[in-house]
This record gives sequence, structure tokens and C-alpha cells, in this order.
Amino acid sequence: MQTIVLVLPTIKSHLILNHKLLSHSILFCNHMDLFQWLQNHLIPCPFKKLTGIDCPGCGFQRSFIALMRGDFHQSFALYPATIPLLLTTAYVILNTKLHIDKKYIATKIIYMLTGSIILGSYLIKIYYHYNT
Repeated sequence: MQTIVLVLPTIKSHLILNHKLLSHSILFCNHMDLFQWLQNHLIPCPFKKLTGIDCPGCGFQRSFIALMRGDFHQSFALYPATIPLLLTTAYVILNTKLHIDKKYIATKIIYMLTGSIILGSYLIKIYYHYNT
């Protein structure tokens, strides 16, 4: 006659299992070159695919990856508006939570500055694209 042992999971064993899975996934990510994976899986620009012309957002993904690697010069060269966009996003999130700018004057100024940087860099990019 065989004895069957039934082991029911407890909360403690469930937490230990989740901790082990988390630590293994972190180790996997550390061994994997995440930036290289991101570089190989960029989202293609539908505007550029249809027209052959860069859109005002083209270069953001590569610039963001360069910024995450710590290469500020390369990030700025690829897309000058990356840092202003990220700072604007952080400001909007903080303003939503903390209500820093109740009349939204600073928010409007930040939007205008960031939009101007995007537009200016796009016009320069298009100018050099057609004149070279």
C-alpha cells in the first residue's frame, strides 16, 4: 500500500516561492543586456514608414536608451527634446499629485518651451535632410 502525502501551500511557502521567482527574474535581467534588447526592439514610426520623412518624435526611443546608458551627449544629438520631455512629464505628475501650480501658468510655460524645442529641432532636422 502506498502512502500519498498531500502538501498544501501555506502563505509562508507562497511568499518564499514568489521571492525566489523575483530573485531569479532579477538575476536574469542583470545577465541580459537590457539596453541591447531595447535597441533591437524599437517601435517603428508609422509616419516615416508611410512618407519616408522623420516625424517630430523620431529619435526619441534611441535618445532615451542613450540617456539611460548615461550618454547625455549622444542622447541630445539623437533627439534634443528627450530631457525636456521627461522633465515635463515628471512636473505634470508632481503637479497632479501636489497641486503646485493652481493656475497652470508654469505648466503652460513648460509646455510652450518643450513644444518649441521639439518644433525647432524638427525644423533643423528637416532643413539638413533636404539640403544635404
